[in-house]
Amino acid sequence: MKYFKFLNFRNGVPVLAFTLLLGVVALLSCEEQRITFEGQSFVRFTDTTLSFKESYNKIITVKVHNAGPQLSESIIVNYTVGGTARENRDYRIIGTKGAVSIPANQSFGEIQVRLINNANNILGSSTVDFNLTTVNPADKLQVGLGKIGKTLSLTIQDACLLDGNYSGNRQVSATRVVTVNDIDISSTDCRTYTLKNWNIGLFSFEATQPTLQFVDNGNNTLTIPRQISDVLSPPRDTLSGTGLWNPQTRRITLNLRVRTVSNTTRKDTTVTIPIVYIPQ
Repeated sequence: MKYFKFLNFRNGVPVLAFTLLLGVVALLSCEEQRITFEGQSFVRFTDTTLSFKESYNKIITVKVHNAGPQLSESIIVNYTVGGTARENRDYRIIGTKGAVSIPANQSFGEIQVRLINNANNILGSSTVDFNLTTVNPADKLQVGLGKIGKTLSLTIQDACLLDGNYSGNRQVSATRVVTVNDIDISSTDCRTYTLKNWNIGLFSFEATQPTLQFVDNGNNTLTIPRQISDVLSPPRDTLSGTGLWNPQTRRITLNLRVRTVSNTTRKDTTVTIPIVYIPQ
């Protein structure tokens, strides 16, 4: 009788045993739901937001994916486009607008967007808003999971006049030009710019990418203010110079002056290095 004094009885069944029995039933119920669930899969945007400067000159891919099993037939997802950005003035959609295809036996389709750089030194932003509407085959797929994944907002950030990706070119001999691609030039105030790599064939340019700042004077001329390079020997080696911006070709030409002081003779030497940056 000592064993049963810790238990209460309900309809002749110990409460403890009754509770354990309910737990087993609940566990079996969860297992059954997990293995027997069936329903439509859905398609959705892979991202919810994207953001690029208008000076970004590569194709932007807005991905739509089938979150369920791959189908042996192609999937067509229809969408609408809105927002504050102006089509064919701020951006353009490559290919068929309003529909994106997910090929058979694949999971992803792409909407391709190309930005149009109309930089005017007015900093702001606009958006391209995508909204998924319908999908075919409709008997096998649905759009989004509730409200999740149905919309994507692409923000286009206004860029300064000289913002962008460039290839840098330097004439190292009468017959040889050294070129380095994917050099970024950017500004936060449209006056002072940061150039991410001025090392065009001077050092081991595969590993050394020193930055340089220059100022837009507002009349297509540029000034490189006196500054110390992080790859030279501070505080004696300094950079300065002048430059030009061609508004028609958008090319930037810098005449970079490098002043170096010898550690042995204490004499200084100034070398002028012309470098041309061409928009990619």
